[in-house]
Amino acid sequence: MDNKIRCQSCGMPLSKDFGNLGTNSDGSGTEEFCIFCFKNGAFTQPDQTMEEMIQSSIENMTRDLQMPLEQATHLANTFIPTLRRWQ
Repeated sequence: MDNKIRCQSCGMPLSKDFGNLGTNSDGSGTEEFCIFCFKNGAFTQPDQTMEEMIQSSIENMTRDLQMPLEQATHLANTFIPTLRRWQ
């Protein structure tokens, strides 16, 4: 994987320029999670399992990035488990 700062829940690249930083309870940005995973100091889907995140990631990569299913499945299954939320 590249050296971009990535969400430690879903793996999405993070950037203030993209406006996708998650938010702490005080409204400040966090470079640990994206806004889709972490908002107002809490996970947006606190009961989501790692397996559900992997499936969601596969769906997003094939739909939004037109990535081949086999490649998306391999990437999600090898990368998502390494992220801090799932340790």
